[in-house]
Amino acid sequence: MSFKRIFFFIFFTCFTLLLHHANLHAQNQLGKNGTDTILVGITGSEPFLIYNNGNYKGIAPEIWDDIAYKKAWNYKYIPFKTVEGAIQALTNLQLDLIVGPISITSNRLEEMRFSQPFYNSSLAIVSRTDELSLWQKIKPIFSLKLFMAVGLFLIILGIVGTLFWIAEHKKSPDQFPKNPVDGIANGMWLAIVTMSTTGYGDKAPITLWGRIIAGAWMVISIIFATSMVAGIASTLTISSLGSSTVTNIEQLSNQKVATISDSPSIEFLQEHQAKVIETNKLNEAIDLLKEKSVKAVVYDRPQLLHYLNKKHDDELYIAKAEYYKQGYGFAFPLNSNLVYEVNRALLEHAEELETERIINFYLQKD
Repeated sequence: MSFKRIFFFIFFTCFTLLLHHANLHAQNQLGKNGTDTILVGITGSEPFLIYNNGNYKGIAPEIWDDIAYKKAWNYKYIPFKTVEGAIQALTNLQLDLIVGPISITSNRLEEMRFSQPFYNSSLAIVSRTDELSLWQKIKPIFSLKLFMAVGLFLIILGIVGTLFWIAEHKKSPDQFPKNPVDGIANGMWLAIVTMSTTGYGDKAPITLWGRIIAGAWMVISIIFATSMVAGIASTLTISSLGSSTVTNIEQLSNQKVATISDSPSIEFLQEHQAKVIETNKLNEAIDLLKEKSVKAVVYDRPQLLHYLNKKHDDELYIAKAEYYKQGYGFAFPLNSNLVYEVNRALLEHAEELETERIINFYLQKD
C-alpha cells in the first residue's frame, strides 16, 4: 500500500508540473500560428505615430512598448500606410493586433475587437484667419433675415398709416385726403416722422383717436427702432472686426472641406452637406486650405493640435467646437486571446499615470 501511494503521488506531481508547463507555453505562444512573436500592425499619423530613423515613436507605439516590455512579449512591427490597409490585414488574420489611433466605431465592431480607449478624441475644424473683404463685411446687411425685417416694418407702417387715415380723414381732410391712397401715404409719413422724432409739424393728429394712436406708436416705435438700429450696428461692428475663421460646422454647409481618406470625418461632413475633398495626408489637406481651394479642414483634434503646435502657423485657426467624440484603441481579430491581457495592462498603465505622461509630452499639454 505504501508503494502504491508513493507511485500515485509521484505520478500526480509529474502530471501537474507538465500541465503547468503546457499552460505557460501556451501563454507565451500569443502570436499567429502558435509562435511566440506577436505580429503588430502599426499605422496612423503624428502625434500617435512618428517614424524617426528606423524607430517608431509617438503616443501609440510608446504605450504598446511599455505594455509589451512589462509582459515580456516578443513582437514585430509591420507598418501600413493607411488605417484601412491595416484593418484589411487584420480581418484577413495576417496580424495579431493593430497599434495606432484606431477609432472605435460600431461598424468596425462587426469585424474586430477593441481594447479599451487609451485616448478620447473628437473632430475639430481648422480654417484660415484671412481679413474679410469689403463685400464680406457688408454682406450680413443684405441677408434674408434683414429683408424680412424691413418687409415686416413696411407692413406695420402701412397698418399705422391706415389707422391714422381712418381716425383723421373726416376731421382733417387737408392733412389726410379722402382718397385712401393719398390719405394712407400721409399717415405712413406721420408714422415715420414720429418714430424718428424729427417732428416737422406738417402733419399732426387732431382727433382723440388719432392722438391715442400717435401716443401708442411713439412708445412702440422707440423700442422697435432702438432694437433694429442696435442690431444693424452690432452686425456691422462684428463684421468689420471679424476674419474668415470658421467656428462651427453649420458654416461649412455646401462648402468644400478637406479631410483624410478613410476617416470617420467623411461621414460626419456628408451628414452636414459639406463637399468633401479627400487627401492621403494631413499636410496635403492643409496645403489645400492655404491655397484657398477649400474652406476648412476637418479631422481628428489631437492631430490638428499637434500640427499647429509644430508649425506655429498664425494663419490657421482651430475652432473650440468639438464633434463626433470617439475613443482610440488597439484593434484585434474577433477570436483574439490578447484582448483581456492588453486591457488589464492598459488600465495599470493609466493608473500609474504613464499614459497621461506620454500624451502630455506629445500634445504639449501643461
